[in-house]
Amino acid sequence: MGGGYGYAGAVHLAAEAALNSGAGLVSVATRKEHALQVHLLSPELMGHTVEQISDISELLSKATVLVLGPGMAQRQWAKRIWPALISLDLPRVIDADALNFLAETPAYSDNWVLTPHPGEAARLLQCSTVDILQDRYKAVRTLQEKYGGVIVLKGAGTLICAEDEVYVNTTGNPGMALGGMGDVLSGIIGSLLAQKYSLLEAAKLGVYLHGLAALITRLLQSVVSVGYVPAMY
Repeated sequence: MGGGYGYAGAVHLAAEAALNSGAGLVSVATRKEHALQVHLLSPELMGHTVEQISDISELLSKATVLVLGPGMAQRQWAKRIWPALISLDLPRVIDADALNFLAETPAYSDNWVLTPHPGEAARLLQCSTVDILQDRYKAVRTLQEKYGGVIVLKGAGTLICAEDEVYVNTTGNPGMALGGMGDVLSGIIGSLLAQKYSLLEAAKLGVYLHGLAALITRLLQSVVSVGYVPAMY
């Protein structure tokens, strides 16, 4: 769920990532104009108009996992539906502007994965980004203590924290530092949750595969640039 005006691409990236990583049936709940685009860009995705929470109450009753936030934007549309979304008892991936709403109205749950970058983490902890970067291990543990669930603190060497356990991801490259990468990650983690992985397993595996895909893509780009095409092509 997401894709406020001007940000349709974010929720579409998350939905495509969920679909391509094995989620099965994927619905996109978004603004009316963007719901129509979903069918045009990806016929296998199901677009649903949501202007108020009642528009998708039936859809939410059938959902097994919710990815919330990609491209949501902090405008009246999102503010109108946020209170109902935060109270749902579904496995959830909370990303992007949904994290900013959570920072404004803190809540605790053992049934979600939060995926902040350092700036969003700073807002969640009401400190500066510099504070986060000075001790990322302390930051991710503090986030988990305050908000519960599993925390994915994105960056070079993404950290995944569940209770007192902290894991460090080793895949990825600097080329991932661009818009849309976080949306893709949230979609992958949501897909793994839908496939019955635990919160921690989905977060660890999702982050690893996300970074591995970037490494493979960079490798293939390098190979093609020197005029050699691998046999798989």
